[in-house]
Amino acid sequence: MIFRQLFEPESSTYTYLIGCRDTGKAVLLDPVLETVDRDLAVLQELGLTLEYSLETHIHADHVTSACRLRSLIGSKVAYPEMDGLPCADVSVSEANPLSVGSLTFQPLFTPGHTDAHHSYLIDLCVSRRVFTGDALLIDGCGRTDFQNGDAGALYRSIHEKIFALPCDTLVYPAHDYQHRHVTTVAQERERNPRLGGGKTLEEFIDIMAALDLPYPKRIDIAVPANRLCGDCPVIENAEAMEPPGPSVQG
Repeated sequence: MIFRQLFEPESSTYTYLIGCRDTGKAVLLDPVLETVDRDLAVLQELGLTLEYSLETHIHADHVTSACRLRSLIGSKVAYPEMDGLPCADVSVSEANPLSVGSLTFQPLFTPGHTDAHHSYLIDLCVSRRVFTGDALLIDGCGRTDFQNGDAGALYRSIHEKIFALPCDTLVYPAHDYQHRHVTTVAQERERNPRLGGGKTLEEFIDIMAALDLPYPKRIDIAVPANRLCGDCPVIENAEAMEPPGPSVQG
């Protein structure tokens, strides 16, 4: 497997480039519109062909580059089936994983941050990596106060789907605001301040209710645009009016 973790500083978003060594085919997981040129340059440098852009959920803090990539190089757009987006070329679900060369992206339905959020597990037998989107973050988790978020659902998703994975499974989130890159299932089970160390459902719901996070700065632009897979005619003008600074998702 060819693997690159790429970072977009404005939204503190990690995009993951995952390629099959046997076929040279690749997937970009959670790509960001502003980093299209960078991502295309990395693909070219590694000699990879982008087959799919793949999303964990409809993002509220950045606009996806899925449609832009499709128009430039013909890659297909993959989204969770539950989002029901007509702009997607491929729909994925737990019953319908995404295969690229010798790699399989196994969707795990992990609602709570949004109602259709999915994580993706790549099991290579010798190692496992789970890409948790905005569900489970390093020492944290995604917020649950918009887009049909639900703290109880997120607690169950993480405990039943992610914490149920083997202890040494590597966990790669969609965001980190402290320049951390990776964690493990064991570490998050033990020390995640919101979910680990035996926190109960009731304790977690109270923690999430007390976060008092600011309204996401780009949500009114990003969500409508991402429902169109990033192909929104008002993006260019709307972005010019956006204030600078990150939009915290967890």
